[in-house]
Amino acid sequence: MQAEGAIKADVTVDAQGLNCPLPILKAKKALNSMQAGQTLLVLATDQGAERDFNTFARQTGNDLLEQRVSQGVWQFLLRRR
Repeated sequence: MQAEGAIKADVTVDAQGLNCPLPILKAKKALNSMQAGQTLLVLATDQGAERDFNTFARQTGNDLLEQRVSQGVWQFLLRRR
C-alpha cells in the first residue's frame, strides 16, 4: 500500500543514506535499463541531492517532473528521455 501523496513511478531507487555521487550513479544505472517515457523515483537523504538532481536532469536531457522533501527524504521523479 502506497502512502497518501506518494509519487508513483515505473521504477524506484532507494538511495537513502548514500552520499554524493552514489544517488546520481544509482539513478543513472536505473535510467539506462529503462525505456523512453518510463518514470524513475529516487529517494535520497543526501544534503546536496536537490542541486545534484537538477543538474543531472539538465545535463542528461531527462525530465525532472517533480521533486519534494518530507521528513528529510527527497523524492525525485524523472522521466527517461
